[in-house]
Amino acid sequence: MVGFDTNAPLESLDDLVTDAHVGNVIYLGGWDGADKVSRTSTHLRDLVSTQSTGDVGLLIAADQEGGEVHQLRGEGFTRPPSAKEQAAMEPAQLTREATGWAEELAAAGVNVNLAPVTDTVPKEIGRANGPIGRWGRQYGSTPEAVSRSATAFLAGMLEGGVEGTVKHFPGLGRVRNNTDFSSTGITDRVATADDPHLRPFADGIEAGAGLVMMASARYPRLDDDDPAMFSERIVTGLLREDLGYDGVVITDDVNAEALDAVPVGERAVRFLDAGGDIVLTGAAADADEMLEAIAAEAGSDAGFAAKVDAAVERVVTLKERMGLLPCSTTRP
Repeated sequence: MVGFDTNAPLESLDDLVTDAHVGNVIYLGGWDGADKVSRTSTHLRDLVSTQSTGDVGLLIAADQEGGEVHQLRGEGFTRPPSAKEQAAMEPAQLTREATGWAEELAAAGVNVNLAPVTDTVPKEIGRANGPIGRWGRQYGSTPEAVSRSATAFLAGMLEGGVEGTVKHFPGLGRVRNNTDFSSTGITDRVATADDPHLRPFADGIEAGAGLVMMASARYPRLDDDDPAMFSERIVTGLLREDLGYDGVVITDDVNAEALDAVPVGERAVRFLDAGGDIVLTGAAADADEMLEAIAAEAGSDAGFAAKVDAAVERVVTLKERMGLLPCSTTRP
């Protein structure tokens, strides 16, 4: 999944889709007005063909949590309130509101929302939590409160025709700094395999979240060697085996300061090797290097090639559910 910056030319990702066969796009940079987004979505959908994507449609995503995080704005888009404000609503009301927000996204050609946040920020940490608490992105300070609102938000997304995403597994609520901008202060030394903070992720999965987004933070009591998105113990062991999740796992942006020491191609290879499915990079220019690294590793390691095949199958299964396959019974 590659980033489409609001200031980029309309044709800027054409070669990546038609020649490199990239199958997913995320709108970044603050898009103003539904007309512009709709025109871009139509252009992207028109790139789908037998030669480019095997006639499989694209995931077209946005970060539309609400509050400080809303990439689509202006005429045609409601700005959702922050998660803390959403949490003040009764679940049924939040579902109704989220259904309306999803319908706006779907009308503009967006079929995936990288929301809701299912991180729990303890009250004693609050705004000292750089990625979430500082901006009011959390639904509450207890797992129960987070689950209550996050599942209501997810229900509205699905009702409005948009897939939802729970993030950032296994939780960013206890770290101090934002992994996008820092390689320090990003370690949670509390989280374990029976952490109560896993409950909102499990409940979101049960509520039908189409994707789970991995954090790039570190959790030494789960894996002392690798950040979460590169950890087979966390992606495959904890998320897939312990929580029973067999759907699509996506990275947080791998173009992050926390991963800066890892070569670009290796970021993609390590995530897929851990059991993940979709590598998200806000730097579209990095996609070719990642694709080359994946192909080279798959060509030399049959075990890794099998993991790539499994990832493809999970992504295609999600797209079939969304009506994005030629053989899908319903088409968007």
